[in-house]
Amino acid sequence: MAAIPLFKKSLIRSGIYTVILTAFFLLFSWPHHSTREICIALPYFLLLYFMVFALGKPQVSDWLRETLNGDIRLIFLFPLLLVLLYFSYVGWNQQNPFRGTLFLVPYLLFFPVVVLAAKAGTGSKIDWLDFTVFFLFFFPVTLIDVKPSGDMPFNGGGFDSVYRISVMLTAVFAYTTVRNISDVGFYPVFKWRHLFTVLWVWLIFYVTVFIFGWAVEFIRLKEENSISIVINTALVKKFIAVFLHTALFEELVFRGLLQNMLAKRIAQSASWKIFWTWGLVILILISFVIGYSLNGAMQWFPALVTVLLCGVAWVMETRRNVQTGAYTALAITSVVFGLVHAHSGSVVFVGLAAIGGWAYGYVYQKTGNVFYAALLHALVNTTPLLFGLELAK
Repeated sequence: MAAIPLFKKSLIRSGIYTVILTAFFLLFSWPHHSTREICIALPYFLLLYFMVFALGKPQVSDWLRETLNGDIRLIFLFPLLLVLLYFSYVGWNQQNPFRGTLFLVPYLLFFPVVVLAAKAGTGSKIDWLDFTVFFLFFFPVTLIDVKPSGDMPFNGGGFDSVYRISVMLTAVFAYTTVRNISDVGFYPVFKWRHLFTVLWVWLIFYVTVFIFGWAVEFIRLKEENSISIVINTALVKKFIAVFLHTALFEELVFRGLLQNMLAKRIAQSASWKIFWTWGLVILILISFVIGYSLNGAMQWFPALVTVLLCGVAWVMETRRNVQTGAYTALAITSVVFGLVHAHSGSVVFVGLAAIGGWAYGYVYQKTGNVFYAALLHALVNTTPLLFGLELAK
């Protein structure tokens, strides 16, 4: 009975966060979009972001799990709802919902839910099926360009899309509710100590990156010989867009799921050193391949960062007051995060992205919350605009 008040309080708080974000949505969208566009997007915006703020909370996911009671027919209703929301939104905006790659959307939204629901048992031990589902879900999601993605408003406004939000909600539902991984941490919560952690990690990271980036001419000033702090409406809008579209998605994938599950898997194993050794060898090889496939100097930089991060992980793992496998998982996930940024075309950017991945993963490790890792991610991505810097990608 004590869980019922906590469940209701969770929903109320989620509603408050939704109202606040909706105010920003209306403020930034109204001058640039038609009333029709906004009115069509608004109910989808309210429902989807309410679920974003509520679904990952332990009280809500526990209630859902008890209500669904393992009934596959009831479990299927959630991805079905997301599919209907996406196709109806596209249809309302006078687009053909069955053209191009859109027929793949139902598969993508049903796949992880179906597999994890069919899995025998939902014990706490992480196995290789969990990772297989993870990669078979997110790999095509990142490769397949679903258009229209259903931006809100439809012609683009920086508040993400119905499709992308649906992908995140599918992953959260599949792993927190169906799979019963309760500590993913995909929900907003305000704590001063968590905010302080984000701020000091952000400052240390960017001072380090600025010194190194300036030395190798990766970072330069937009205005010659001057650093100017610019805080305006455009910066706030950019920060919100980065947080919702890029940071929240990537931090759920790399920290809330991959780093989280990998840390659990390593802790379950006989020795973290096996994962550390194989992770180091494989990632060094991939780092060299990616580094020397890109143009420019310092092709060795991603491999160097890989060695440094794994070296720090080794030192931390040998301390007795840390959870076994936590820093090995942090190092492996950080390097993988950096390597997937090879699309930038910059060797330096790949290495710095890996270091950034360590910073985001560290914040996630200390807060247990995806939203704080995403907050740091958004701060890092908008810092060049804040201080008038330019990255030489």
